[in-house]
Amino acid sequence: METTSFPSTPRWNVDRPFLSGRFHQETKGTSRFADSFSNTGVENAIGCYDVGVQELIVIDDLLSALVGIEGRYISIKRRINNAHGNDVINNNYVDFFVAFHVDPSMDLALQEMAKRIFPLCESFVLIDQFVESRSQFKNGLVNHAFAASLRAFLLDYQAMVAQLEHQFRLGRLSVQGLWFYCQPIMGSMLALSTVIHKASANNSVGSAVLNLLQSQAKAMAGDNTVRSLLEKMTQCASNAYLGILERWVYEGVIDDPYGEFFIAENKSLQKESLTQDYDAKYWRQRYSLKDGIPTFLANIAGTILTTGKFLNVMRECGHGVQVPVSENSKLMSFGTNHHYRECIKAAYDFASAELLNLIKEKYDLMGKLRSIKHYLLLDQGDFLVHFMDIAREELTKKLDEINVEKLQSLLDLALRSTAAAADPCHEDLTCCVERQSLLKRMTTFKDLQIRAFSGSNDLEEPVSITGLETFSLSYKVQWPLSIVISRKALTKYQLLFRLLFHCKHVERQLCGAWQVHQGIRAFNTNGTAISRSSLLCRSMLKFISSFLHYLTFEVIEPNSHVMHSRLQTAKSIDEVIQHHDFFLDKCLRECLLLSPELVKKVEKLKSLCLQYAAATQWLISSSIDIPKLDDSSDGLLGSEKLKPLKLRSPSQAQKVMIKDPTVTESVLKFEREFNAELQSLGPILSSGSQAEPYMTHLAQLILGVGNDK
Repeated sequence: METTSFPSTPRWNVDRPFLSGRFHQETKGTSRFADSFSNTGVENAIGCYDVGVQELIVIDDLLSALVGIEGRYISIKRRINNAHGNDVINNNYVDFFVAFHVDPSMDLALQEMAKRIFPLCESFVLIDQFVESRSQFKNGLVNHAFAASLRAFLLDYQAMVAQLEHQFRLGRLSVQGLWFYCQPIMGSMLALSTVIHKASANNSVGSAVLNLLQSQAKAMAGDNTVRSLLEKMTQCASNAYLGILERWVYEGVIDDPYGEFFIAENKSLQKESLTQDYDAKYWRQRYSLKDGIPTFLANIAGTILTTGKFLNVMRECGHGVQVPVSENSKLMSFGTNHHYRECIKAAYDFASAELLNLIKEKYDLMGKLRSIKHYLLLDQGDFLVHFMDIAREELTKKLDEINVEKLQSLLDLALRSTAAAADPCHEDLTCCVERQSLLKRMTTFKDLQIRAFSGSNDLEEPVSITGLETFSLSYKVQWPLSIVISRKALTKYQLLFRLLFHCKHVERQLCGAWQVHQGIRAFNTNGTAISRSSLLCRSMLKFISSFLHYLTFEVIEPNSHVMHSRLQTAKSIDEVIQHHDFFLDKCLRECLLLSPELVKKVEKLKSLCLQYAAATQWLISSSIDIPKLDDSSDGLLGSEKLKPLKLRSPSQAQKVMIKDPTVTESVLKFEREFNAELQSLGPILSSGSQAEPYMTHLAQLILGVGNDK
């Protein structure tokens, strides 16, 4: 039998026009070659014919089977695998099983030859069914693009079958010839049917389809023709996906109508939440990575996410910006040259630099941080002295009695009356009153790495606390600076402020007691309780002054300097956030705020100092005619108040100072308790000095107080 040469593989071209299924109708309408063997219209078993006639009938049936049509003696069994509980009626994502069968009376050699071609027939039916079910847009852009490329491939395949049928009509095609011409495309069809089987069984969409194609292409690395076909299929299917990616990394917009992109947007999180939400979910969860990242993007998924987030922030600020795009930076292709990675990296660098410049220059990030340091870390505390003077009466009230609005007006007055008035940011400062003591409030933050010491006692809330223990400052931070100075960051600033503020209050009270002692130096108090009290007052004042010096000049100042240096060289807003958070966490740790037992010891020492300051004023006033505590500003006795001080009578005062056992015992009691608490800090600081070197220096500063008499 004469044969004609055919192309070994279909000339697959996705740009050719689609034929809308006409080939099926033409094939069905083709006159059957075997019609001449039946005059009655009743089909006889194929075994009734001799082998030569059987071969002609088998070729005719196989040509129909190659395009999914049953023949006289070749039948098709279709079954839907619904093991996954798919809705067969309403859900197009169904898993089909197809099998071809021949008449058992057929010649065995012809049966064997037909069975060799059946996998190709089954693959066509599966691919054709997949194309029909996935061509709708509701199945996703990737599935639609994949189905379109498969349709183009099937058109070339059908053209090949049409050529074979034409040769058969001319009497130039044998069963062996048909098998010969089918072999080159067999591998491609089987590989595609494998991908389709998996995609149908798992209801794959978006990146899952791309991953299936890529994994199958890698599995076919030994067959260059099949691998090239699968890579081309992947390229066509990924075009729509890369279009979504391109808008995200170049404009910061998610244009994903069918939820295929690997970045999820949580629209319920608004930028305003950054000033209220302690966990700062907006920056971390407004846009986040989903499961099912395409394998070719897995290594740069984080960069892609961050790039779009940067652009989105600028859009939210009304700062229209778009990454410069050229023909070389289009993301409509990917491959072994990794050109798309270079494009994404360039987009990231541009977006990062633009956002960083916007926040630093237009919104003055460094100026805001300096302003917060002035007020919340008491870098410039002249306003605080004035505020503590005019707000003393309100701050000494219990929590339920404090008028926050009055405190705010007093704070505004203090700010306008001091050097802070020249700072344009001072209007962003607000005051608030917490409902818990510093120690209790500190332990409510589960995300902070609170140190645990062995044998630590339960942290009990004081019986009665006033505004002096709970007063705090807050700061109004606008978008986009709230990304860096978030609610969590401000809360950490407030913890530091409350510690510093209360230490300042204790220092002021002790300074008042010290001034009282200095005011009576003209009298001979040697060997009396007053002289002993004077030494104790000096020790307490040195303790609180040393502790404040440590907090400000040993912790906050050097760490702040390091942070500002790092912020100057930061390459992205994420690095800025990281350096800022590191600064705050380091300050909290080195200011002992992550060590509850140490804070409790310090609070106990401060409480003793306050009790002593109040008792000392009573002690002196009981011996000398001076104004009572309630008549002085903040309990302090200035030098102008000490000038008119007069003894009731020198002999009477001396008698009280020497022989009053209550006064002497009170001074000795304060001395014993203060020294005991001070010395008990030693073992605690020593136990943590290896892990935390700053504790060694703190121990030297504080423990030296008790020995300096």
